[in-house]
Amino acid sequence: MTTVEIEYCVPCGHLDRASDLAEHLLRTFRERLDRVALVTGDNGVFVVRVDGERVFDIAEEEFDPDEVARRVRERVR
Repeated sequence: MTTVEIEYCVPCGHLDRASDLAEHLLRTFRERLDRVALVTGDNGVFVVRVDGERVFDIAEEEFDPDEVARRVRERVR
């Protein structure tokens, strides 16, 4: 099974974005995901990892939930 981790900046107010993305991924992939974890962070972080591999970093590109889902899909087992 596949595990997704969403690390988000608490002081920056990224909780809504992180929880919306988690819901989007759970609705899209359902039982194909073993776990979607929200991990608190700071310093502007918003990073998505699939089985430990970073697939999205807001520091490097603009956030697009559909693009993140596409990258997750490529790694779902």
